[in-house]
Amino acid sequence: MTYPIVGMVGGGQLARMTHQAAIPLGVRFRVLASAPDESAAQVVGDAFLGDEANLDDLRDFARSCDVVTFDHEQVPTAFLRALEAEDVVVRPGPDALVHAQDKGVMRERLAAIGVPCPRNRIVADPADVAAFAEEVGGWPVVLKTTRGGYDGKGVWVVRDAAGAEAPFRAGVPVLAEEKVDFARELAACVVRSPHGQAVAYPVVESIQVDGICHEVIAPAPELSEDRAVEAQRIALTIAGELGVTGHLAVELFETRDGRILVNELAMRPHNSGHWTIDGAVTSQFENHLRAVLDLPLGDPRARAKWTVMVNVLGGDYPDMYHAYLHVMARDPGVKVHMYGKDVKPGRKVGHVTVCGDDLDDVRARADHAAAYLRGSITE
Repeated sequence: MTYPIVGMVGGGQLARMTHQAAIPLGVRFRVLASAPDESAAQVVGDAFLGDEANLDDLRDFARSCDVVTFDHEQVPTAFLRALEAEDVVVRPGPDALVHAQDKGVMRERLAAIGVPCPRNRIVADPADVAAFAEEVGGWPVVLKTTRGGYDGKGVWVVRDAAGAEAPFRAGVPVLAEEKVDFARELAACVVRSPHGQAVAYPVVESIQVDGICHEVIAPAPELSEDRAVEAQRIALTIAGELGVTGHLAVELFETRDGRILVNELAMRPHNSGHWTIDGAVTSQFENHLRAVLDLPLGDPRARAKWTVMVNVLGGDYPDMYHAYLHVMARDPGVKVHMYGKDVKPGRKVGHVTVCGDDLDDVRARADHAAAYLRGSITE
């Protein structure tokens, strides 16, 4: 029997972890990486070296794949349309993926289907930003480049017109949004297959530090059942209306006045879903593979009452392997996932996951393990 070949564009840690999920399924997995030392290229036997911004490289890569998917949203939309015109199966397709690539397109489409979002509009220059600030009740406002931003990059909180100049230097349209008075950030992750089957994971709380995800708690503590269902409904509606195939992460604001607003979309496995590797019956990575192959989707339910995932960021301590002895001996229940990346300050180089029945205990154990691996604590 011939098993299908899934090709993932991008050689980062998401591709690395998707490869891990492909192995027990017997699914063959290829990756388009820019260099042999990229996270996924280190472990995927069939790594194709090339540039996703080069159409010929994309064509050469896709030629031997049954379906092409992504570990990031940076592939030019026109290139994906060219692949589809040549009968390449692309999932999610460009008509869906553009909503994760372009924040202006995303906001316009979400408004059209009635999804609650912060007030927003495209702005032309700093004077227009000042006019927008007046429209939404004053400064500060949030400015985002419509394309290319991630992990806090391409996002500015500005407090006056003079501070609004930097975003316009990027040479792409700028989206202005009201600065939401939120109590916390949530994420609703769903997976949808081509024939319309969809599953929803428990809604999680995502804790950000300097624009980078630091910790994810599954499920979100003290989130009412009604609000959790509302968040899942929003995510499932977006997936269906936009025709998403695969994993969709919907990043949300829970406001202080009781509303749920959509912040960002990601149409791929996502940091807010890493907890599912150890904490769910079926991980986000396996369900993404099932979806792009149009297989029946797996059970998204949690295995434990609480699961906490903490990202391991690079610091001044490059030899993280030496820290394993302490981390693993101190707490055999900690699951360590490293990405094969060189350690640089602030760079995501891995994550740890802990499951259990006591949230305070689980959080403390996960935080300790991540801090020790980073070198910010020594005992």
